[in-house]
Amino acid sequence: MAAQPESEVTPAQAGLLFILGKQDGILMGEAGAALDLGPAGISGLVDRMTAVRLVERRADREDGRASRVWLTARGRTALTQAKAAAAEVNAALTDGFTAAEIDIVARWLTSIQTKFPRADD
Repeated sequence: MAAQPESEVTPAQAGLLFILGKQDGILMGEAGAALDLGPAGISGLVDRMTAVRLVERRADREDGRASRVWLTARGRTALTQAKAAAAEVNAALTDGFTAAEIDIVARWLTSIQTKFPRADD
């Protein structure tokens, strides 16, 4: 697999950046659940993002066994870039469709997720 350019993030990294953009300092387990990742998956993702200084992992103040994830300044910049890239993709995907058509597709995709949930590993 080719290396990701330094200014870009992977889709999984962007997902965590988006979550942290809404709730900085989220518990690792909550972030993993939001991304449909188990403990090992979220831990590995956070480790990789910590290594490139996008996020920090800190012990929870109330429960020393738990960890929270925080955006760094570099992570905030990457979040801004990821939002811009996502907006471009979304604009291209929805070009030529009415709002009503997009709503139908969104309902259909949500229905698939509800009817066919991911099996727990």
